[in-house]
Amino acid sequence: MDDRKRTGKEKTTLRITGMTCAACSGAVERSLRKVEGVDFAAVNLATGTALVVHGPNVGGDELREAVERTGYGVTDDKPEEVERTRYLESRRNLFQALVVTVPLAMLMILHMVGFHLPWFPWLELFASGFVVFYVGRGSIRGAWIAVTHFHTNMDTLISIGASSAWLTTLLHVLGVPISSFGSIGAMIIALHISGRFIESSLRDKAAKEIRNLLTLRASEARAIIDGTEIRVPIEAVSMGMTVKVGPGDRVPVDGDILSGRSSVDESMITGEPIPVLKEKGDPVTGGSSNLTGELTVTVTRTGEDAFLSRMVSLVQEAQGSKIPIQALADAVTRVFVPVVTILALSAGLAWYVYFEQLYPVVSSFRDLIPWVLDTESAVSFSVFVFVATMVIACPCALGLATPMALVAGTGLASKRGLLIRNAEAIQTTKDIAVVLMDKTGTLTEGKPSVVFHDLSSGDLAAAAAIERSSGHPLAKAIAASSTGHLPEAGEVEEIAGRGVRGVVGGVSYEIGKPGSYEPYRKYLERGKTVVEVNREGSPAGFFVIEDRVREDSRAAVEGMKEMGLLPVMLTGDNESTARAVAAEVGINEVHAGVRPEEKLDILRSYQARGKKVLMVGDGINDAAALKGADIGMAIGSGMDLAIDSADVVVISGGVSRVLECIRISGRTFSVIGQNLFLAFLYNVIAIPVAMAGFLHPAIAEAAMALSSISVVLNSLTIRKGDI
Repeated sequence: MDDRKRTGKEKTTLRITGMTCAACSGAVERSLRKVEGVDFAAVNLATGTALVVHGPNVGGDELREAVERTGYGVTDDKPEEVERTRYLESRRNLFQALVVTVPLAMLMILHMVGFHLPWFPWLELFASGFVVFYVGRGSIRGAWIAVTHFHTNMDTLISIGASSAWLTTLLHVLGVPISSFGSIGAMIIALHISGRFIESSLRDKAAKEIRNLLTLRASEARAIIDGTEIRVPIEAVSMGMTVKVGPGDRVPVDGDILSGRSSVDESMITGEPIPVLKEKGDPVTGGSSNLTGELTVTVTRTGEDAFLSRMVSLVQEAQGSKIPIQALADAVTRVFVPVVTILALSAGLAWYVYFEQLYPVVSSFRDLIPWVLDTESAVSFSVFVFVATMVIACPCALGLATPMALVAGTGLASKRGLLIRNAEAIQTTKDIAVVLMDKTGTLTEGKPSVVFHDLSSGDLAAAAAIERSSGHPLAKAIAASSTGHLPEAGEVEEIAGRGVRGVVGGVSYEIGKPGSYEPYRKYLERGKTVVEVNREGSPAGFFVIEDRVREDSRAAVEGMKEMGLLPVMLTGDNESTARAVAAEVGINEVHAGVRPEEKLDILRSYQARGKKVLMVGDGINDAAALKGADIGMAIGSGMDLAIDSADVVVISGGVSRVLECIRISGRTFSVIGQNLFLAFLYNVIAIPVAMAGFLHPAIAEAAMALSSISVVLNSLTIRKGDI
């Protein structure tokens, strides 16, 4: 069951074009939230996407119009096509800017040191004009879009700064006594384009894991249609169709094996490097690699329902969402550009009015700071300060601080077999104090098997027939214990917390927890589970079922203790079995024989003590607790309802992934904090320095670009090291 069926809400992801900074993404986000029927909207600058949660009556055209009202666009092109177009355009602009700006800057330096070329002002006018207004037309267009839609953005600062610098050259050529900064305008655009090019490359690198997942999708499948093998596009494959997968082929679809036996490499999906032996009846996942034998597979899921598509969708959804700490950055960037513009104008005006009193102080530092402008013109120095302040204060680093870290963190998590569905979990996980764990399928493998029974052949077949309609792991074990023909079972009814009842051949059976565990003590003390069968209200026999503890469970529990976390077992199984398994993995605190609603009550009792709780489970009976926990983590092999209720989904492995998640989340949140600190610190220091006249506009632009690049590079450290 998906979120749409349960809540009536739909999720739409839009790919936005034209955004350049946090102010742009903020404007788009506010416009989307104003659409009637939209409950939530989050725009991610790093990925260029918008995630919108809305009612069924909201159409795609309405959302597109909301984006276009802010001056930005929506594209239906594939992400790789958008990225390729953006890369080629930025590379062309960078080449044009450098070819003109580098010689122009060298001539400017010669002019500054005394080699005056009479034609240089005219060259500066046209060359810098080409760079500012043609090569930098994207920034000019972005600034115009912002202004005409009553907001400001990074392009506003860059365009005003570069245009103002070029305007001084025009005035100088026309005879106005003012220093010419046209070359500075070209340098601002060239450095800006260089910074955006490097930043874009690094952002693409940060999203590498997601692109790798996308490349796993097969383009076609070998379908068996009317007994004939035909290669068809993957889009044409439907549920129930039969496909063949040869050795060395990529498995094209999710399905169950009809025939064949082979080793399958699922490492790119699960993170597990060891190939898995697959045979008749086993499931296979689209995107995995078939290694040794030919398989015939029945298709069970296609399109958006396929595992790989769901995985990519969930990761992108998490990357597009926001966490509480980002609210601070959003609040700042919303007013940042207007405030900086006012500060730049105020600084320029102050220098013009008090030039004679202030300039001697600044000029005294010229030996230490050689780029301080040497001029006797109050107008020239005022423009110098204005341009430097406008350029240095771009909030791009602030806007990238959180989304870039989320892209890197969620990408790494997906590579390690974890899907972080709710980005807020990144911030909450660091405060977790208690880890509640279900037993079956979480601490154990969730693949129980019958190791003993004392039933007659007739009662065994009847019990298996009744249990085959249940999805519970114990029921599956019982259903698989009878290899013969099974009779028809009627009036099958599951009894929450007890078991199941049904009628076979006119005889009533009830299968579930024993009335008394005392006769089965020797089995229970060895960690086995006993299921009793009653026929017409009288005991008919019992099953002894064993579910092996996962190999990583004990090490994971020890790791939790080392982190200062309290591991707790919650299970509906009996006390003796629960205690035996708990002792094997090292858990001291056990709650056994609990019903689903009791699991939620126990969870809330820990929360009532002021503790943050992480719940790990895999079944329908865990869904309420997963939803009520501060962090819900579902084992991916479990039921859909449990997965839909979780903040994090474990694709491979067991509770050891809890430690992995905590480490990745902690590292990601730490990097977000570092990024925000760097971005705030940069602006707090740089803006006053620029207003004081100590910062050259070209150096300001280089520093602005480096600040954004430093945030991206810092985010990439999440993908490296021992996490």
